[in-house]
Amino acid sequence: MSTAAVLIGALFLDAALGEPRWLWTRLSHPAVVIGRLIGWCDDRLNTGDQRRAKGAAVLVLLVVGAGIVGSAIQLGGPLLVIPAAAILLAQKSLVQHVQAVADGLRLSLGDGRRAVSMIVSRDTDGMDESQAARAAIESAAENLSDGVIAPAFWFLVAGIPGLLIYKVVNTADSMIGYRTPRHEAFGWAAARTDDVMNLLPARMTAVMIALVSGVTSARAIRTEAGRHRSPNAGWPEAAMARALGVALSGPRAYHGQMRDFAWVNPEGRRDLNPRDIDDAVAILWRTWGLGLALCAVLAITL
Repeated sequence: MSTAAVLIGALFLDAALGEPRWLWTRLSHPAVVIGRLIGWCDDRLNTGDQRRAKGAAVLVLLVVGAGIVGSAIQLGGPLLVIPAAAILLAQKSLVQHVQAVADGLRLSLGDGRRAVSMIVSRDTDGMDESQAARAAIESAAENLSDGVIAPAFWFLVAGIPGLLIYKVVNTADSMIGYRTPRHEAFGWAAARTDDVMNLLPARMTAVMIALVSGVTSARAIRTEAGRHRSPNAGWPEAAMARALGVALSGPRAYHGQMRDFAWVNPEGRRDLNPRDIDDAVAILWRTWGLGLALCAVLAITL
């Protein structure tokens, strides 16, 4: 059974089941286990001198460990690899979390704020409806790349070991890959490695969003992506902004401090609402469908 065919099974399984509460209330999700391990290393090793070297050593050990575990899973064949890969994909859970913001906003602003606080790290207490919707759409675009397209890409490249290594690196980046006094040195290796591993998937995601949405200006997406503070996240966000005709990114608050980020697609509409989130969710599914079709082509031709 080809790697692409196995990935098709994993994509369908994830889309059907997502992250069943009955399972993950009884067991620790692999991402949670990875996060706890990274947190333990951060607490005990991110001190004193040589923090950059310590952070790099931690990342190397995590990557080697992920490769060993992934190789052991790979030996189990498709019956083990398909559910393992499905667990590490995030299409269904992404859709559910993003759609929850639209559903919450339709009930009340408070419900929408609570829902969006589950998927973004910025301050949400003072958000209006448009800001909450924008945050949800940005999360949809970025996590489509980080949680679906990139894991699928690395699975196609290197099977379950590649997928697990990507998840370890991406989780480390999300926890310690910040330019803060505490993490700038210790998280440097995680942040740079994540940038490299997402270089192609982020741009692939942008192309796929554009294709399923009828966006024809590659130059515009490239220009808008350059406005973003991230070298990779700007690509899917730029494509999503053009697809919906809205402005994304822009100023927002973290820990009570306003950050004056540039707008992506600044000429786009800035008054967003739950219907825009619905449209973004539809794009998530159409992009997933395109990815599935591409896997089918690979399975047939390779």
